[in-house]
Amino acid sequence: MPRYEYRCRTCGDTFELSRPMAQSSDPAMCPAGHGDTVKLLSTVAVGGTASAPAAAPRGGGGGGGCCGGGCCG
Repeated sequence: MPRYEYRCRTCGDTFELSRPMAQSSDPAMCPAGHGDTVKLLSTVAVGGTASAPAAAPRGGGGGGGCCGGGCCG
C-alpha cells in the first residue's frame, strides 16, 4: 500500500499515512488531532541507470525512415 506524506498547517508536524491510491486526496487528520493538513509532493528514488533509446535514422539514408528511406527525401 502506498505511503503518503502530509504536513499539518496548524502545528507544522509532518506525518505519513499508508492508504489506497483511491484515498490519496482524501483529508488526513494530524496525529495531534488537527484537521488542517496538506499532502506533500514526494519524490521516489529508484536505483539503477537509464539510457536514452537510440535515435531512428531519418531521411533517405537507406535502412529505415518512413518507408524504407525512399520517401522522406
